Amino acid sequence: MTQPARSHEAHVADQFGPQAAAYVASAVHAAGADLDRMAARMREVRPARALDLGCGGGHVAFAIAPESGAVTACDLSPDMLAAVAAEAARRGVSNIATRAGAAEALPFPDASFDAVLTRFSAHHWRDVRAGLAEARRVLKPGAPALFADIVAPDDPLLDTHLQAVELLRDPSHVRDYAVPEWRAMLDAAGFSLDAVTPGRLRMDFASWIARMRSPVPHVAAIRSLQAAAPDAVQRHFGIEADGSFWLDAVLIEARAVAAA
Repeated sequence: MTQPARSHEAHVADQFGPQAAAYVASAVHAAGADLDRMAARMREVRPARALDLGCGGGHVAFAIAPESGAVTACDLSPDMLAAVAAEAARRGVSNIATRAGAAEALPFPDASFDAVLTRFSAHHWRDVRAGLAEARRVLKPGAPALFADIVAPDDPLLDTHLQAVELLRDPSHVRDYAVPEWRAMLDAAGFSLDAVTPGRLRMDFASWIARMRSPVPHVAAIRSLQAAAPDAVQRHFGIEADGSFWLDAVLIEARAVAAA
């Protein structure tokens, strides 16, 4: 039977919407040195308007709200946005507003924001280059942009394993980009780089799978790939007996280059 046509954006919303509350509560997403640095950077900048792009559970928005005049949490998923709004109300945070939109076509005028931040979102964007160009468009010249995400190793063997398990776990996954790819894409979009800070995140296998409601056959396929992986893959990702493992991450700090 032919399946009805469905856009990638709808696929992402379908994957994450039912798990909105889980992402708001996720310990992996709710803390980290990268999130602390984002808050510290906004404390230096004190933006009048900041954008949390691909906000998910709203952790960036909550972290930077005390340092910002107003924060817009933007995401594809209405369920995610509703969960963020509910959590903001529960916490008594009054300067966070939600707005639905795709990274590749942001519903904001040019130079609307004094800071743009995105965390663990870009690997879901259908066209990351268009998303970065949009981030630059809505950002004032000279203003800061912070990008945090999982990154792919430069080694093709390690890269292939990473993309395979990511896609099996989450069919809306597009790509974890390597740091050289990030540098080239940001340069092309009109950003200059200030700092690149690497990190590592441990993924508890059970909760990593549960957050995305991965189908049982997909979970079995991931465990099969892990068991069959060569020593180089086992070592790099630190694959444990229960399937838990480590991911490479990065926080990139950049600025919007003024138009020539």
